[in-house]
Amino acid sequence: MRQGFRITGAALAAALLASVTPASAQDTTPSSSEAAPAIAADDWRTAAPDNLLVIDTNKGRILVEMTPEAAPDHVARIRLLAKAGFYDGLPWHRVIDGFMAQTGDPLGTGEGQSWHPDLKAEFTFRRDAQTPFVAVAAPAGALIGFVQSLPVQTQPDAVMATTPDRKVHAWGLYCPGVAGMARDDAPDSANSQFFLMRHPYPALDKRYTVWGRVVSGLDVVRALKFSPNPDGIVTDPDRMTRVRVAGDLPEGERPSVRVLSTSRAPFRALVEDTRAARGADFSACDIELPVEVN
Repeated sequence: MRQGFRITGAALAAALLASVTPASAQDTTPSSSEAAPAIAADDWRTAAPDNLLVIDTNKGRILVEMTPEAAPDHVARIRLLAKAGFYDGLPWHRVIDGFMAQTGDPLGTGEGQSWHPDLKAEFTFRRDAQTPFVAVAAPAGALIGFVQSLPVQTQPDAVMATTPDRKVHAWGLYCPGVAGMARDDAPDSANSQFFLMRHPYPALDKRYTVWGRVVSGLDVVRALKFSPNPDGIVTDPDRMTRVRVAGDLPEGERPSVRVLSTSRAPFRALVEDTRAARGADFSACDIELPVEVN
């Protein structure tokens, strides 16, 4: 179903220097009843240039932090195609409001792909004790948290002691901004088309490979022209003008992105503030990590 499912942040940092104000998946902004800790210089981490995809569009710039821990082969494919200029000029051919924006098809119909072979699915990945995972919730028999900027669900750490490789299953969660790889009906049919989530859609979890998340420019993703038709195919679509991995750009053109570290106290305060505001509705999708872009 190449056409049917070749589918698939934010400048909060300045405000969070005074207080932590997360945005939920529904674009509500819960308020904090307690002062949050100030964000110090070592509370930030710098996104690795080789894991930062710079998508310039006619509507603005989108920055996606890729997560090779979750999908190494798909991240390698995105890097390869971006370096070759494959994505330059391609349309956001399928955009559905309340769902996602899809691109990466040279035909612009949903039926095209690159000249490289299709990829084996990476719907889940194996997490070990060295994976940079930070939990924010512990529902029965599972953990939910973050690997860098990516929201994930995983088996508990205790299960590592029972597995031959001392690793446990984990998978990305389809929260707003999450980047997924589009495919046909066959699981191992992803190639070049990808999608960025405009809103959460948990029905995709463990069914489409997750390879990163938008850390800046979710407003651009949501501003892309969408189709009112059920198939989501857009007439006169918006386009990507240039797509490159930041590490492949000259230093003078390379954006520098700092993301709030999930291992630091301000992140823990952000989680607790969001949990208190959302109550029983709390989800990892409610947590929008503060970002500074230079």
